[in-house]
Amino acid sequence: METTALLTTSIPGYPKHSGKVRDIYTVGDNLLIIATDRISAYDVVFPNGIPDKGRVLTQLSLFWFKRFEELTAHHVISSSLKDLPKEFRRDELDGRVMLCKKCRPIPLECVVRGYLAGSGWREYTKTQSVCGIVLPSGLKESAKLPAPIFTPATKAQSGHDENITPERAIELVGKDVFTEIQKRSIDLYTAAADYAAERGIIIADTKFEWGYDSDGKIILIDEVLTPDSSRFWPAKDYKPGKKQPSFDKQFVRDYLDKIKFNRRPPAPMLPKEIVQKTRQKYIQAYTMLTGQSFPWA
Repeated sequence: METTALLTTSIPGYPKHSGKVRDIYTVGDNLLIIATDRISAYDVVFPNGIPDKGRVLTQLSLFWFKRFEELTAHHVISSSLKDLPKEFRRDELDGRVMLCKKCRPIPLECVVRGYLAGSGWREYTKTQSVCGIVLPSGLKESAKLPAPIFTPATKAQSGHDENITPERAIELVGKDVFTEIQKRSIDLYTAAADYAAERGIIIADTKFEWGYDSDGKIILIDEVLTPDSSRFWPAKDYKPGKKQPSFDKQFVRDYLDKIKFNRRPPAPMLPKEIVQKTRQKYIQAYTMLTGQSFPWA
């Protein structure tokens, strides 16, 4: 079992951009996305990572991309080291790479909520609505919604993404594009939630990203239905009216709330037991959803 986290990569000769948890290289006309083991919470990156986290994100994304192929085109070209320049054929990158088409991202976080949690719950307690969508009165925290709702957010370059109304989203991307990505996001969420329910997992909410390929076609990009972009709850423990146990990084957020982290850098080191438990939760999500053992466990 890998005991150390891969926190960064350095491949000379290729332009690199680093996000919170991924390193992205330009390789010819394509992009190579490498998922590191960095972990962020409250938009702060922590000094120690979660071993194998990047592999879980990559392998789960690949699982969903393949499962959704009849529903939508996507940006993945290959996930094999053999298809990469020799400089990238390194053991530590095995399982972490996605060679992808370059796309022009649509500037919206396409959030679909099937349950009332997180920022949606906080907004509901103040306005009985989420992103301008009025909901029934009397709903409890973590309640299942009458139907999934599409609650877009702006893609912030730094700081927190901001929930916006459908009207504001239409101003940003146009009515036709908004209507298309709204329907496609809800369709994907519904298909995934139905599948996950059979595996004992509730997908409370998730975030999709879409982009235009070189032909101007809207395709699915980024990561898909991972513990970083979704709330995964164990169905057997579900009980509305409170926060739910989860298979995602909510476990880390709960620890940070407990120690009263001020949500500003520099971030503290995560204790060994928090790191180990988080790794276990990510891998458990992978095994339950895919029905396969995790190759790097």
